[in-house]
Amino acid sequence: MMDRLSGLLARVSAWAFFVVGLMICYEVALRYFFNAPTVWAEEMSRFVQLWATYLAAAWALRHRELIRIGIVTDRLPAAARRWLELFSLLVIAVFSGVAVWYGSWIAWDSVVQHRTTSTMLDVPAVLTEAAIPVGFTLLGLQALLEMPRVWREGAPAPTAPEALH
Repeated sequence: MMDRLSGLLARVSAWAFFVVGLMICYEVALRYFFNAPTVWAEEMSRFVQLWATYLAAAWALRHRELIRIGIVTDRLPAAARRWLELFSLLVIAVFSGVAVWYGSWIAWDSVVQHRTTSTMLDVPAVLTEAAIPVGFTLLGLQALLEMPRVWREGAPAPTAPEALH
């Protein structure tokens, strides 16, 4: 179920990034061709981009699309790669738990304090801050689900250098 949820959220994120591109193009056109910048485009594009990034993180982990440097690990035997992969998933899960814990408190404090952004739109800060606990909850759950997969199936095969071209 988590795989389907992360896949759905990744598709939503892809469309959100497309919308961000449209908003920025709209802003550029209005600003440079008509000398009439918008009040909302820059802040809303940041807002949508932030949520899109955090919502796609679990999918990126599932498909091993997070940034990784394999210069050492790709040369290790399969058993060592498996243990390193399990360790990295554990680190991701623990870090996600910390981010959810502190991110939730920050978001809750924004609700209590009625904090808003310091822009003309005056958007409630919790709308952006909530992306952190939501996104890291998804990422942490995905990391925990990947651990048994790696234990059963082993670490993903190293990327061949010719595949990078």
